[in-house]
Amino acid sequence: MSLTALTRELRANFFHLYFDVLWYGLLTGSTMSFLAVFVARQGATGYEVSLLSAGPAVVNLLFSLQAARRLEGRPLVRSTFLASLLTRLGYVILIPVPGLLVARGEIWAAILITLGMSIPGTVLAIAFNALLADVVPPEWRGQVVGRRNAVLALSTIVSSLGCGAMLDHIDFPWNYQIVFGVGAVGALMSSFHLSRLRLPAEPPVHVGQLLLDFARPGLMRFADGIRSAVGMRFLTRAPGKPLLRMDVLRGPFGIFMAVYFYFYASQYVGVPLYPIYNVRELTLTDGEISLGTALYYTSALLASLRLDRISGRLGHRGTLVTGALLFGLYPLFLYLAHSVHLFLIGSFVSGLTWAVMNGGTVNRLMERVPADDRPVHMAFHNLALNMGILSGSLAAPMLIDEVGLRPAMLMVAGLRLLAGVMLALWG
Repeated sequence: MSLTALTRELRANFFHLYFDVLWYGLLTGSTMSFLAVFVARQGATGYEVSLLSAGPAVVNLLFSLQAARRLEGRPLVRSTFLASLLTRLGYVILIPVPGLLVARGEIWAAILITLGMSIPGTVLAIAFNALLADVVPPEWRGQVVGRRNAVLALSTIVSSLGCGAMLDHIDFPWNYQIVFGVGAVGALMSSFHLSRLRLPAEPPVHVGQLLLDFARPGLMRFADGIRSAVGMRFLTRAPGKPLLRMDVLRGPFGIFMAVYFYFYASQYVGVPLYPIYNVRELTLTDGEISLGTALYYTSALLASLRLDRISGRLGHRGTLVTGALLFGLYPLFLYLAHSVHLFLIGSFVSGLTWAVMNGGTVNRLMERVPADDRPVHMAFHNLALNMGILSGSLAAPMLIDEVGLRPAMLMVAGLRLLAGVMLALWG
């Protein structure tokens, strides 16, 4: 379909969706990429770093279903904008944190601000997922989401490299305050463009089409772990019906969700370890870490462009299993690394495997979810996802205490390999 076939309303919506994700990339390449690194440099323990991912998972578990219910029948654009504004004010509050001059205070301020942001962030994740499906007609979704992913990757790459250079060449605490300020600008500008979206006059066609959007508004980005908003819009589409029916788990879907729970947990065991390992074991500079982030997003974008061909050859299940089996390569590269070189190679490989695994994860999930009962099944998936994030994140500091940082990387690689085997058998 040519661009001339677009109505003025659709043109405007697409414009704002592209600029929303452009500014969101600025946030991703700045505050989101360096918050965990910041607390690691301030001497945070494994437990404290794990709270950056465990805390939001607890909030999502407690509030996601209630948030979905409250969004039923409410104006999506207004709800999305207000939730985004409340969430992103947290990035503004983060700006002075590096100047508190007391390391323990800086660490806990970052943790508590992140936790507070997660409450409206849960609403934002659900509302934006529904809004994107409503403002982009089904026939345009592949093109719009593909362009959004490309814009996000390019914006994140540029902003990450720029922020890494600033962190290396400007004295503390001004360097982190500037980077957090850049993130706050990106966050607020993204919210502005969300406020300019307009729902179509005619009710949208709900076709249950996947939205493989890399941007996850409301959900913090953590290393290479999946933090997906896939299907969260379905939580708003069961008016008056219970979202947690235990009969769903008595069949094969229950086993499938148990495997997905372990799959997510195996990812997040490593997530709190990476910033500590990169800072204290590999002694990487912020500029080197930013280069790893840039390579990660570059390879993720390249792999996403080939995802349809990979899925066509391997099938959704085969794509998921292949990605999961290879996903342990990143912690394995870190275990073997003693300088920046293997870290950079691992970052590039991680982006490739993440894009393949992310696409396989959501495509296979939708294959296993009945089209006529998606809200209930996606509610259980959300439960498995956040329980996995919580369990894996809290297991990470125990792993450090038991075996130490470098051996922990090897164990994480093994845990991820086991997840791939389980998905091959029962996924």
